[in-house]
Amino acid sequence: MSENPYLKATRQWVEKFVIGLNLCPFARHPFQQGRIRFVLSEAQDENQLVRDLLTEFLFLYDAEPSVWETSLLVHPHCLKKWEDYWDFLEIAEELLDEAGLTGVFQLVGFHPDYLFGEEDPADASHYTNRSPFPLIHILREESISQAVDTHPDIDKIPVENVKKLRELGKSILEKKLENLKN
Repeated sequence: MSENPYLKATRQWVEKFVIGLNLCPFARHPFQQGRIRFVLSEAQDENQLVRDLLTEFLFLYDAEPSVWETSLLVHPHCLKKWEDYWDFLEIAEELLDEAGLTGVFQLVGFHPDYLFGEEDPADASHYTNRSPFPLIHILREESISQAVDTHPDIDKIPVENVKKLRELGKSILEKKLENLKN
């Protein structure tokens, strides 16, 4: 049986884009060990996505970190517009809090049209959080703390990422991301 095309593209994005460009120096190890969980949500609306997100919170909470370090909940049919996705991230954070999981997990948003508010919309820096499809990354707080404690200069990562992406240029990054969907 072949892998779902949305999950396949997302897995390739992690391998070739996130790890390949070294945007996250902490992703390589769990990826190579198969501890990143790629989950497809077939949600067509926010209500179903909330249910899928809760299900994934519970799954990851019960899972051993040595087996499942983190989860990427890919939802290609829901929240395609950046503004809708951005609004939903606030709902997702509230859901995390209501579930009593603030401090256990942290959420990071990725979207094909991700925009940092303070940057020019045409800036290549947005590609640090652009993915082939909308997704929510659920990270363990414990893993984040460990990464921060062991990295020699954690604050340097985003600065280097923006520099690297600007050097590559928006058109190249756009093509790289688009090629993953084919």
